[in-house]
Amino acid sequence: MIKYSVIGTSWITESFIQGARLVDDLVLDGVYSRSVEKGGAFAEKTGAKRVFSDFSELLSSDTDLVYVASPNSCHYDQCKALLKNKKHVICEKPITITLDEYKELCALADENGVIYFEAIMYMHSPARKVLKEAVEKLGVIRSVTFDFSQLSSKYAALKRGDLPNIFNPEMKTGALNDLGIYCVYPAVDLFGMPEKIVPVQHFLHMGADGNGSAAFVYADKVVTIVYSKTGQSRAPSQIMGDEGTITIGSISQTDNIYMYNNQGEKTELVPDIDKKHHMGNEAQSACNFITSLKDNRCFYDECRKTNEMVLQCMEKMRVENA
Repeated sequence: MIKYSVIGTSWITESFIQGARLVDDLVLDGVYSRSVEKGGAFAEKTGAKRVFSDFSELLSSDTDLVYVASPNSCHYDQCKALLKNKKHVICEKPITITLDEYKELCALADENGVIYFEAIMYMHSPARKVLKEAVEKLGVIRSVTFDFSQLSSKYAALKRGDLPNIFNPEMKTGALNDLGIYCVYPAVDLFGMPEKIVPVQHFLHMGADGNGSAAFVYADKVVTIVYSKTGQSRAPSQIMGDEGTITIGSISQTDNIYMYNNQGEKTELVPDIDKKHHMGNEAQSACNFITSLKDNRCFYDECRKTNEMVLQCMEKMRVENA
């Protein structure tokens, strides 16, 4: 059995725990929170066996794997310490802010014989294979739009004058890091690195990006990425070829996917999928990598390479807040 602990007590951490319950070889060990009260309440709710209120206690514990869902600004330092202490790590997106940080921590993980990868639903979903196979049937693809625009539940508080973490620049958050990354993953996974990226970002008064877009320019196509935390999109993402069109209802979860031929006939490729199954796929990958990295090395390396391309693109997508 693989004992895992979590950092963070938010809804995303609870979602991961629900997904991990679908993996037989994973057992929830502990939860780290700077607040003993919050940690205790979360442990009681989720069934964690212990609470770490001091980070050094987690580092010296016998827990095998740590799921990191702390604020983005904490990811690099916490993951570095965990890897140094030979803990396997699965970290929420963005795994780091810069490509250099990511490469450094990948090398540290290899040096200490542990795994380190990003918790991104797209890469670990069976729908990824279905989507890739469907794209091959679209003929010549010239135009693609990936859109993840979701009105933040914290936006009302921001308008009242509060500063939620998700809009606080000091926390390394904002629309690109929170939502745009979900669009970058399928872009580079399906079509490779673009020849050029033309980004546009809109910044809110506190300095965080509230929404943005980018044109990923290829020799034969343009992939348009749209993301926002200040408005709610009602349209699906689309991949348009001269022999058909694919629509993707949720680009983050890669589900509600349909294929249309040029006569408008519709075929369901991937139905709506409960989020716990998406999180369970991430947890299963972690388990597979830990128990038999040799058998899963190709996919592990593929995840890392794709992550590198994503971080490289996101660095180019960031524009200076004038």
